[in-house]
Amino acid sequence: MGRYHTVCAKDGEEALSIARIDVPDIILLDINLPGLNGYQVCRLVKADPGMSETKVIMITGMAQSYDQSKAREAGADGYFTKPFSSAALAKKVGTLLESR
Repeated sequence: MGRYHTVCAKDGEEALSIARIDVPDIILLDINLPGLNGYQVCRLVKADPGMSETKVIMITGMAQSYDQSKAREAGADGYFTKPFSSAALAKKVGTLLESR
C-alpha cells in the first residue's frame, strides 16, 4: 500500500469543512457521526462541484442491505462493514484512486 496523507475529523460538519478546504481524493466515512451523519456528508460531497469526483467509502457496523442501499443512493463508491480486512480496504482504496 502506498503512502497517503490522512486527515481526521470529529464529526460530519468538520469532515465537510476540511474536505472543502483541501479537497481529498478519497474519504473513508463512518455512517454514525455526530451532527451530519455519513449519508448526509456523502450526499453533500457528491453534490459539490468542487468535490464531486472525490471517492467515498462508507465504513460502518451497519450490515443490513438497507444500509448499503442508502449508501449507494447517497453516492458512496464503496461500503465496508466492521470488522473488515485492512488488505481488502487497501485494495479498494487503490482501485478507486487508479480510476480517477
